[in-house]
Amino acid sequence: MTEGALLNDRYQLQETLGSGGMANVYLARDVVLDRPVAVKVLRREYSANENFQKQFLLEARSAANLSHPNIVTVHDFGIADNLIYIVMEHVPGKDLKALVRERGRYPYQQAIPLLIQACAGVGYAHRAGLVHCDIKPHNMLVAKDNRLKVTDFGIARALATIKPGERNDVVWGSPLYFAPEQAAGETPTPASDVYSLGIVLYEILAGTPPFTASTADELARLHISARPLPISEYVPDIPPSLEEIVMKILSKEPSSRYRTADQLGRVLQKFGTAPPPVKAAKEPVSTPPVITIKQDIAERLAPQPDPEPEYYHPPYTPPPPPEPAPAYQAESPSEPIDWVAVGLGLIALLAWGGLIPFGLMIYFSYFPPG
Repeated sequence: MTEGALLNDRYQLQETLGSGGMANVYLARDVVLDRPVAVKVLRREYSANENFQKQFLLEARSAANLSHPNIVTVHDFGIADNLIYIVMEHVPGKDLKALVRERGRYPYQQAIPLLIQACAGVGYAHRAGLVHCDIKPHNMLVAKDNRLKVTDFGIARALATIKPGERNDVVWGSPLYFAPEQAAGETPTPASDVYSLGIVLYEILAGTPPFTASTADELARLHISARPLPISEYVPDIPPSLEEIVMKILSKEPSSRYRTADQLGRVLQKFGTAPPPVKAAKEPVSTPPVITIKQDIAERLAPQPDPEPEYYHPPYTPPPPPEPAPAYQAESPSEPIDWVAVGLGLIALLAWGGLIPFGLMIYFSYFPPG
């Protein structure tokens, strides 16, 4: 395809945005909806593979169902002039790899928000049952407002349908970002995407990937068995807690990493919102005062007070007298007199008094006096 061509009687190719070993990307205009779009046209040698065609269209259909602010939206896909194409939203900006090449490493305060966005998009795909399989900074587009969008979902999985003898290093992309299990030929999982996100995070923090080699086989060996150099070797002031997070992401065993991009995103979000570590202030070094010769002579000749003996005690001072306690004043009862109780008491008293003469009368009837 050339600039100016009308693809599928709908997409007017305007200029080339990028070119790679697998496809060319064009800025185009959708003449039907009158809007700018990005069109990726795969090279003829890949478009002609029948197995790849079927798998690519299947993966493109799955990617088109992803709707997330941090995922490049797929508008359309198909085959025209025996070429496979995919139409995506146009994101004005640059890919993250180009930005790292331009500016070098990112401060962690700027790198963390970018990776949180990448984790949000990839995590959404994980919840939808899709594994990206080819996460790298080339597939992360950063707009002018620092909005990051992940692209090319499913293309790497479609490429897996090509026979091993037909694959080459260009088709599979750079092995700089492959997980150890991918380098060993195993099926990638969400934890594989997490590892690749860790490689991207390492690169934008340190300014270089953790592993570099001249051949793909050597890179695969390093991913499988080598331990990455701590980021603090490149960036001495990086927070130790962030370095621990990166080393956990780059664990060789998938079970030792964060399981999904969502989980990694939550960890980075928590780190990003935590207050920055406060370095302990150094104690000031006390310097002895400078004493001149005149001051020294004056202090020596000045009369010194007699030293206080060890047995000296200050004179006894009696404690102040206690304040007199306020006199207790009983409150006079104000309750009314219970006349019923008084009457019952009088009746009981009269009854008791009447029993005494009655008893005397009985006694004297039996025992008369002399």
